[in-house]
Amino acid sequence: MRSFRFLPLLAGSWLAAATPAAAAPAVTFTELAAPAAKTAPIQRIDPTFWWVGMKNPKLQLLVHGPGIASSTATLKDYEGVTLDGVQKLESPNYLVLNLTISPSAKPGKLQLEFKGSKKTTFAYELRQRTTPGDKQKVQGLTQQDFIYFLMPDRFSNGDPKNDYIAGMRAPKAARDSMYSRHGGDLKGLENHFDYLKELGATAVWMTPVVENDMPKASYHGYALTDYYNTDRRYGTLEEYRQFVDRAHAAGLKVVHDVVLNHMGSKNYLFLDQPAKDWFNQWPNFTRSNYNSQALNDPYRADLDSRLYNQGWFDTTMPDVNQRNPLVATYLIQNFLWWVEYTGLDAYRIDTYPYSDPKFLMQWGQALNDEFPNLFKFGEAWVGSTAQQAFFARNIFQPVDGFKSNLESVFDFQSTFALHDAIKGDQPNMGKLYDALQGDWMYEDATRNVTFLDNHDMSRFYSVIGEDFGKYKLGITWLLTSRGIPQLYYGTEVLMKNFSNPDGKVREDFPGGFAGDKTNYFTAAGRTGQAGEAFNYVSKLAQYRKAHPVLATGKLMQFIPQDGVYAYFRYNDQGQAVMVLLNGNKDEKTVDGARFAERTGGFTGGTEIMTGAALADLKTFKIPGRTAWVVELRK
Repeated sequence: MRSFRFLPLLAGSWLAAATPAAAAPAVTFTELAAPAAKTAPIQRIDPTFWWVGMKNPKLQLLVHGPGIASSTATLKDYEGVTLDGVQKLESPNYLVLNLTISPSAKPGKLQLEFKGSKKTTFAYELRQRTTPGDKQKVQGLTQQDFIYFLMPDRFSNGDPKNDYIAGMRAPKAARDSMYSRHGGDLKGLENHFDYLKELGATAVWMTPVVENDMPKASYHGYALTDYYNTDRRYGTLEEYRQFVDRAHAAGLKVVHDVVLNHMGSKNYLFLDQPAKDWFNQWPNFTRSNYNSQALNDPYRADLDSRLYNQGWFDTTMPDVNQRNPLVATYLIQNFLWWVEYTGLDAYRIDTYPYSDPKFLMQWGQALNDEFPNLFKFGEAWVGSTAQQAFFARNIFQPVDGFKSNLESVFDFQSTFALHDAIKGDQPNMGKLYDALQGDWMYEDATRNVTFLDNHDMSRFYSVIGEDFGKYKLGITWLLTSRGIPQLYYGTEVLMKNFSNPDGKVREDFPGGFAGDKTNYFTAAGRTGQAGEAFNYVSKLAQYRKAHPVLATGKLMQFIPQDGVYAYFRYNDQGQAVMVLLNGNKDEKTVDGARFAERTGGFTGGTEIMTGAALADLKTFKIPGRTAWVVELRK
């Protein structure tokens, strides 16, 4: 989701007490549910089901049904499971049930009974876990991965039957509208797994696939309306689980995009609020100030930090109060649920810094405890390397009790540095050097996710003035520098446009929809420079996959001189790759003697993209706007 440059977004044992939710005046801009009937059947219980054998034996059930709070809840005897307590909320339409599931409990169905003017029973399912011991599930991400990022609605329509879903607030696809659904779905992406493999991708990240049943502009997926369901316009819940399995079988990992900070205003939890303190309420609509510096500024005003964390991201995105321990547990359980149910490999966390800092620590620890292989990386669109590092595991002392346990963040600072380095007529390659110089602040900066552009930014090819030489510089940097590279869909075929409005950088992938005149999914359809661009990305990504030194090797960079940036990837086994990026229009002569501490022992090399041999490592003449990736030989 769009943050703002220089301005980033909100949120023990995760069932233990958290800091009490602050009192807040009643909000005046919500769409509230009609008064409930005295008693009626249960409408839903969240989580929708659970598992035996989870490391944390505690389970909080949120029961929703008109007038359910007037009922007495009991649990029929079930070996290994106890009902520890029942809690009423402000709304008469909710009950909270707290259970303990011991390690001895077996899969089956709990019989929950609710007695009021009528008796209602509910069979709640406990399943057998499937993730432990299955190497195909929850694999995590490493530096050797290459993430392909896409918006499923705009990528490919593989199942026209879900183009119209009766009963949804925006039931039909309309490709002639920038802000409507266009019909892309899970099946469409699955149909093109081979394309991703040919490109060299090892992981796929989609914008959120959870239900976004909003009346307009919800194709992006960041205004969720049901925490426990997929958006049926992409596919059913079971189809998503199958999608993850098929991706794994194809050798692709799956990144699941999540939103902790807010939800869509048509979520049932907002339409019929369990209690006022489930949300950050203000007397009048109040936006976030989008300024993360207020979190760790030692001279900050409390108002600024409260506005940042508790202000709303948008009018249709209610800000969730994660300081409420019931809300915190609800969210934590939901994100445990998705991992266990699907076996996904990583979470990308939207607007990560906006969430309550203490909640973020709880959330991260709970996921780490249950799924140690799960990889998590957050969107932290901030204004400095130090501020970016603050939201990843780092060397800093805790600030107000917050010490990040997040493995990785998006490396916006490197992205901005790359743009600044090559987008003008005069190269400033020192920006790239400086961006990495601050890596000392991270526990492990090699886990950072690097990228050229995304769904909230102007497309890279437009930023660099549609200069194909500069494009190759950017792609080379992405796939040879430290970190986990991520490519935005269409960048490999030179899709372009500026992000005003956002829809311009979220256009349909050519060939993904019936009637498309161009089909970039096929080699025959990728004519001209689009084909050249695809082949360049693919060749370098495949080389990276086959030569781990380029992904996992140590990095040594040399201070850029005369517009040329040089760095090396190398390992203890004697393998080394030299990268030279010439940002100038003209050819430059590079003194190779500067690199003796890395080229010593090598007699020459091969530039892997052209196959050209380098017989001399003492002097290089590198053409203008050119990237060299040289495999050194002894």
